[in-house]
Amino acid sequence: MKVSKLNFHASGLKQGEWSKLKKLSTPAKIQDFLNATPFNFEEGGQTHSSPKLTLQNKRAHCFEGALLAAAALWIQGRLPLLLDLKTVRPDFDHVVALFNERGCWGAISKTNHPVLRYRDPVYKSIRELAMSYFHEYFLNSGKKTLRQYSKPFDLSKLGTGWITTEENLATLAHELDISKHFKILTLKQVRNLRKAEGIEIKASNLTEWKRK
Repeated sequence: MKVSKLNFHASGLKQGEWSKLKKLSTPAKIQDFLNATPFNFEEGGQTHSSPKLTLQNKRAHCFEGALLAAAALWIQGRLPLLLDLKTVRPDFDHVVALFNERGCWGAISKTNHPVLRYRDPVYKSIRELAMSYFHEYFLNSGKKTLRQYSKPFDLSKLGTGWITTEENLATLAHELDISKHFKILTLKQVRNLRKAEGIEIKASNLTEWKRK
């Protein structure tokens, strides 16, 4: 799914910032970069940072990682697409960046746990990809929480300001949250869900980055 590449002047980035993203020339390289970026625990309050600020701050959570990945994908000549995975509370939604290879979908993900991570481009539909996260998405009680996924959210329709703004992008996050979503379960299916097993819960609590 090729589109016009985002060029340096249109991006609004400084040369050093552009060079960092330009080097991330494949989805796998973008994922490696995000994996090496410390997790943003939002210890100073809730953030929704632009890719520019994420590069400066050298930390990211899922939304910020997805934005950075989308910007890097756009530089490659791919659409900057987000996918929102919506849960029931008290669990948290998760956001990934989508990419397409030879008609199949994959996802780039920033997470601090061994679940909800990168997806190779082997999924024939967005729903198929979203459902690959279903059995990994649960609370410590074992309750499985994934309920909806969004239509691909095309950031190119918003221009390029989101790449470099120093403002909190909470409004963009809200637009993604209220965009078209698709339910994945019937009420009967929800009632019949089996809880995640203890060993799954224990494994999911491993973390890549520790709070200071």
